[in-house]
Amino acid sequence: MIAGLNKAFESRVRLGIMAVLVVNDWVDHAVLKDLLQVTDGNLASHLAALDAVKYVQVRKRFVGKRPNTSYKATPAGAKAFRAHLDAIDQLLNKDLRQ
Repeated sequence: MIAGLNKAFESRVRLGIMAVLVVNDWVDHAVLKDLLQVTDGNLASHLAALDAVKYVQVRKRFVGKRPNTSYKATPAGAKAFRAHLDAIDQLLNKDLRQ
């Protein structure tokens, strides 16, 4: 029953990151941090894990003279996240009464 669940999304922080990124284009690090109410280090480690499996894309640039890091879900990441949500939906709708 749980074979469709993706281990990359077991953490509530990673679940939150992907929920934000699949419905938005590029999202700044500071915005993600505020939305999810996590520390910089915590967010960075979860983003690194999602980047390692190619579920997020990282963009580092300067806005004016200030560094800016933003993220977006890759097509593979969005597909994997939706499949994970579908697997949760199937679990929620599984009727075990026969």
